[in-house]
Amino acid sequence: MALMTPRARVSVRDTPRIPGILRALAAVGGALCVALTVGATGAAPSHATPESPQQPPGQPSLEPQQPPPAQPVPTPPAPPEPPPSESLVLTPPVAPLAPPPGPPVAADPLSIGDAAVDTTGGWLPDGVTLSPFDVSNPILSQLDPALLRAVQDAARAAQTQGVDIRVNSGWRSKGFQQRLFDNAVRNYGSVAAAAELVAGPDVSKHVTGQAVDIAPVEADMWLIANGRQFGLCQIYANEIWHFELATDQYGNCPPLLPNAAG
Repeated sequence: MALMTPRARVSVRDTPRIPGILRALAAVGGALCVALTVGATGAAPSHATPESPQQPPGQPSLEPQQPPPAQPVPTPPAPPEPPPSESLVLTPPVAPLAPPPGPPVAADPLSIGDAAVDTTGGWLPDGVTLSPFDVSNPILSQLDPALLRAVQDAARAAQTQGVDIRVNSGWRSKGFQQRLFDNAVRNYGSVAAAAELVAGPDVSKHVTGQAVDIAPVEADMWLIANGRQFGLCQIYANEIWHFELATDQYGNCPPLLPNAAG
């Protein structure tokens, strides 16, 4: 017969409360599983579009900043076109008709106001002279033929001695001579003073083609010394350029007159 070991009596009060602790741990573990499940579900990767990594707050972004898109400049509206009007119709300008040209205005000869204005009156511009052989000009062609021949013969003889005889006045129209005389009256203040330098048209030998004025001074001096051989004489003491056919039958020239007034 086996000896029975008496069972120790365990008091409930001495037994730890294991079931209660386990229940508490189970509750905490369940809550932790739920939290882990929810977190895993929210962090699951999406197959649609990858998201950019979150930048910690306060840290500058390392990606390049894109400039904002340029704003288009508004174009001002075009001004409205004016309605058609007769005043806006452009027509080419019409040039005014030019008046017919008038007669040419001649230069003032010899600065004598209303003097003759053409060479047929016996006028030559200042500084212009003629060859004694230029008979196309009325200044020479209207001379007395005997006087013209004498001047031409003298010119040939003077040329052999190196002197060039030129003509700066010969025949003059009566109107041109009158205007020369009128100009002298204005310049010298009286008819008497003018007559000493310019003969009136009624007595001038230029009007009748019986006088010629010679240039330059070298030609004048040559004719004064040699002109009588050709019948040419100086007539007025105050005009060494004025020559006429005036020798007598002996080939002598008359005494000089003091001036054109005699």
